[in-house]
Amino acid sequence: PGSNVKAKSGLNKSILDQGWGEFRRQLEYKTAWNGGWLIAVPPHHTSQTCPACGHVSKDNRQTQAQFHCVECSYEDHADKVGAINILRAGHARFACEVSDAARSPATGTHRGELVPVG
Repeated sequence: PGSNVKAKSGLNKSILDQGWGEFRRQLEYKTAWNGGWLIAVPPHHTSQTCPACGHVSKDNRQTQAQFHCVECSYEDHADKVGAINILRAGHARFACEVSDAARSPATGTHRGELVPVG
């Protein structure tokens, strides 16, 4: 594999972590700017959970692209299943306002609310 593989993997991980951190920062900023809400949802098992019956199993995700529930036989594209589960989790968190998951829009950040200086 080459030299310093462990050090390079650590560097790659930190670069990837920075990229996602910047993406989230920008997403929070743009969402607040437009008067919207950003709801953080833990991604754990979102592509292994059946949106039809709720069964969670790594066996539900047989390939990278295909989801097939071993409990109820529900089938769909794995990315779509993950998106459905994330959407539902976001709605649930928003409805319950769990642990600062839902943040109100920042005041004074929408373009229509800006006042010209000078």
